[in-house]
Amino acid sequence: MVGSGRTNAEELTKPVATGDNTQWREREDWNGAVDGSHGYNTRYLRPGARRGPQRNGSFPGNGVTLSQGSLDNTSTSDTHTREGSVTGSEHPSPLYANDENAERGNWSGRFDFLLSLLGYAVGLGSIWRFPYLCFRNGGGAFLFPYLIMTVVIGTPVFFLEASLGQFCSAGPMACWDFAPLFKGLGIAMVMVSALTSIYYNMIMGWSLYYLFASFTSNLPWRTCDNPEWNTQDCSLKLPLVDCKKGEKLEDGTCNDATSGSFLGIWNYSVFTNATGRRRISPSEEYWNGRALKISSGIDDFGTPKWDMTLCLLLAWILCFLCLLKGIKTTGKVVYFTAIFPYVVLIILFFRGVTLDNAGEGIKYYIIPDFGRLADARVWNDAANQVFFALSVAGGGLITLSSYNRFKNNIFRDTMIVVISDTATCIFGGFVIFSFLGYMAGQLGLEVKDVVKDGAGLAFVVYPEAVSSLPPATLWAILFFIMLLTLGLDSQFAMVETVLTGILDQFPHLRPKKSFVILIICIVFFFLGLPLACPGGMYLLQLMDSYAGGLTLIIVAFFEIVAVIYVYGCNRFCRDIHIMIGTNIFIYWKVTWMVLSPLTIAFIFIFMLVDYSPSKYGDYLYPRWADGVGWLFALSSIIFIPLTMVYKLCRETEGDTVLQKLRLLTTPKTTWGPALPKFRELVDYVDGFEVDPHKTRMQERFPSWHTNKAFVSDTKSSPLQPTHAPLGLRSQSMYSGFSGISGGSTNTYETNV
Repeated sequence: MVGSGRTNAEELTKPVATGDNTQWREREDWNGAVDGSHGYNTRYLRPGARRGPQRNGSFPGNGVTLSQGSLDNTSTSDTHTREGSVTGSEHPSPLYANDENAERGNWSGRFDFLLSLLGYAVGLGSIWRFPYLCFRNGGGAFLFPYLIMTVVIGTPVFFLEASLGQFCSAGPMACWDFAPLFKGLGIAMVMVSALTSIYYNMIMGWSLYYLFASFTSNLPWRTCDNPEWNTQDCSLKLPLVDCKKGEKLEDGTCNDATSGSFLGIWNYSVFTNATGRRRISPSEEYWNGRALKISSGIDDFGTPKWDMTLCLLLAWILCFLCLLKGIKTTGKVVYFTAIFPYVVLIILFFRGVTLDNAGEGIKYYIIPDFGRLADARVWNDAANQVFFALSVAGGGLITLSSYNRFKNNIFRDTMIVVISDTATCIFGGFVIFSFLGYMAGQLGLEVKDVVKDGAGLAFVVYPEAVSSLPPATLWAILFFIMLLTLGLDSQFAMVETVLTGILDQFPHLRPKKSFVILIICIVFFFLGLPLACPGGMYLLQLMDSYAGGLTLIIVAFFEIVAVIYVYGCNRFCRDIHIMIGTNIFIYWKVTWMVLSPLTIAFIFIFMLVDYSPSKYGDYLYPRWADGVGWLFALSSIIFIPLTMVYKLCRETEGDTVLQKLRLLTTPKTTWGPALPKFRELVDYVDGFEVDPHKTRMQERFPSWHTNKAFVSDTKSSPLQPTHAPLGLRSQSMYSGFSGISGGSTNTYETNV
């Protein structure tokens, strides 16, 4: 593996025999610490050396030559042997005592990443959106397509993103060196996370508002005695009676036979048809009339409410403080925020199933209407829910996994999170449907008619639920703390995605990371102020539908195309193999190459064919509002084609568009693991550079050592740039370095 011509640094290393190969042990610094964390002080093989040609076998895609043996026959034990020879040390340090990547940082605990990933995936959407989609799409019948979509789309895309981030230790803005043409996907992911975090933190503000309102012995959403927000339709003012001792009127009401005073409603359906009124729960009236003070429509927007503005500000302050110290802080916060919600949900479950009429709600939830399975919209909703529930295609998974140690078992973490998230959605359905059954009995309605879509399930049904738990004040406080913790985990990851994207793109800002976080939080706070207005709920629904729905589907499709079809499925599987040692990729290959892209394409086409104007409850949005929604969607996905055009125009290597396309879909020499000691494991790619940063410095400063055995025979001259092979031009926009004497800057892995 190692050519001739050692440098002086190599004399300090000691060869270690491992089978047929000879590895070079890390050189220890004079203080006894292993030198090899990152950067230019690393000593493994010759500094900056490229691997020589490997034996036999070719790798599909981009003309990359592989070492002998196919993927499925690669020995796991051999990988572990190589790992030991590269990373071994006579004085090993504890696994989590020090950062593996000193410049970027790593998770400081064994469960930090797992709980952060679980908290990011299990968010508010698992609590309110999944149950709503269940009773909108036939109750238990929705579970079947949801589980199918989780297997076909959710799990494969989740594993793909998490593996990609861990392999290259880079966020969504910097992980596209394997196919630079697709860097716009990273920008789109950051934009999606930015837009989502803006409105998501408003939901955190609502949670804080309810939390503060709970510090009273008489919860304000329990009664109908508040003239500020209660109306004559409040359910406690319209009780359901049998009217055995009263006078039954034709409009469905019942009056006292003697005094003629109103007693209640004896026939609710007749009352609704005759008057057009419906009974509204106290919690719903509090939500709309007091918390939101919701306007008549998006045309009547209003000005920000001072109390909701302060709650939004506090939500951003909490976010800033938790992100201030980076993953070292958030990795410890999630030990509480990821576990506490399950404690409260379990308590609510046991309380819910003991309420009157709870069985009707659970029956509606678990008994399927199989006739709905023939409706394509049910499958479309199931696929959309998978994107929301697992938080894929938003860049957060790549960001969180980029702070992993290289040998972390990302497959194990993926399966734990996917199974836990799916179980949480299903379990949360039992909790909320038990209370929906109870509320349906109290209001005299069917389960499916109890409450509206969206946030109504979290801020109408659950407040009603905790009101029935003695002492109500205590459980209300615990519940809204639970909502806050559920949302904070996801919010951390989304803002961290934006932050990581900025710092990866502009590394000189890393020393000013705290200042960058502060600027992000301030800007996002002001951008979110319209959501604190009486018409803000209508805007939030638009952002949720367009910025967080359609966009994710488009990003996921192009992400699969870039990784699986451009970079190569087999090579990506080899990359995963050197991280976790597994050889079993049949399921992943079938889903990545066939099932996932075809299913996502079907969903996208169906969404366009079945498109209808946006609605919130009974309110139909005007056309201009849907136009604003499309602008939200375009504000992120437009960067995908724009970046492609920009890359093609700026690429200096290649004379034709086709040549430039081939180059921009070829991995750069900087692509791969961040640390040289792990790049050394990539022995299946011919010419793979172990320390590309060292090579670039040698090319920039010719007085540094240059190994003549690895200098290209092709002479490159600035006077004749068009005669140089692609990838061997004298200067590249990516490296920024001019060619050195006797060689040239090799921007890409192979010459096309």
